[in-house]
Amino acid sequence: MSDLIDRSDDPQLGRSLGLSRRQLLAATTGMAAAAALGAAAIGGSPAQALAQAAGAAKAAPGSNGVLIPPGKRGIILYTVRDAISRDPNTTDLASGFKEVFQELSRIGYKQIEFAGYGQHANAEGGNVNNVAGAQLLRKWLDDNGLEAEGNHGSIPGSITDATLAQFDAACEVANILGFGHIGTGSDPTGSAYLADWQAAADRWNILGARAATHGLKLYTHNHDVAYSFLLDSGPTDALGRPTRSSGLRRLEWFLQNTDPNYVYLEMDIYWAHVAQFKHKVYTAPDGSAVTNVFDPAGLVAAQTQRFPLFHAKDGKSNPNTANGYDMVPFGQGDIDYTTFFQRMGAKGYHNPMWEQDTAPGGAANPGQSLQFAQVAYDGMARLRG
Repeated sequence: MSDLIDRSDDPQLGRSLGLSRRQLLAATTGMAAAAALGAAAIGGSPAQALAQAAGAAKAAPGSNGVLIPPGKRGIILYTVRDAISRDPNTTDLASGFKEVFQELSRIGYKQIEFAGYGQHANAEGGNVNNVAGAQLLRKWLDDNGLEAEGNHGSIPGSITDATLAQFDAACEVANILGFGHIGTGSDPTGSAYLADWQAAADRWNILGARAATHGLKLYTHNHDVAYSFLLDSGPTDALGRPTRSSGLRRLEWFLQNTDPNYVYLEMDIYWAHVAQFKHKVYTAPDGSAVTNVFDPAGLVAAQTQRFPLFHAKDGKSNPNTANGYDMVPFGQGDIDYTTFFQRMGAKGYHNPMWEQDTAPGGAANPGQSLQFAQVAYDGMARLRG
């Protein structure tokens, strides 16, 4: 499959160096990268130094108070899944990947994140969930000035020759599409127990290192439960599992026990604030109840290079609901995105993807998700700090 990948704008050069197109372009950043590597000699890995140089290079467009530079305004396609999946023969609205890309580009988006590669069979290109389809998708992306950053795909749940081959194939498709990242919309494990998180960390370290050989960063996308408290101490239950917590949250432990050069996170900022609302109290080893309110921006700021991607999903405060928020288009909620982006550091490094699970309007309002896409883009563009 590797022979099908466009390695660079100069194919011969890219192949001779063994670099993907994205890697080759990054390698030609010149003085900024060299300076960063020099800084790495003082502290930090070369990979982290190069990431900092890339962030600095991209920060300039947002230097006049813009918190999300124009080139960093993105969307995950799950938000407009209704448009991608509808039959073009039954509507005049945008349908299928090609027409949705055209519409998102017209709005102003520059980045997208896939949520799988399925579209309606009658849409142009038909089944694009294959290598030839990936090449067609890449052409449509390029034609519309869009850059794909990742996909909510499937990450192997075990390490075998077969699962590693499947993972390699997914990485090859990611390179065709020009991704910088490869990931999943699921937690590393749904368990609350330390032993299961240890097994997940071991597996993700292997897969992250393997993704890096393809020039990709492996990431996990999470909802509120991943920021709940890990059961890692105290008396055990009948199965020998701990029943209390040291106060460490699941993903905090995961960050501490995975390789920062190979394993990354995509924080869904909405769900992180839901965690702030829901997961406040844990039972300490001595049986006492301890309050610890989650600080999403603080977690990011402490290790900002571990969070190359975000879901910038907004919510209107509603303490009468289980989650504490109702989803709304970006810029129409109560989550303090100005302060969040001011606090997180590395301005211009991150890739925020707007998402709203409830954007599709169904049969009553089939154009709603793309209408909301315009509203949300305008909200991202207005963000200043």
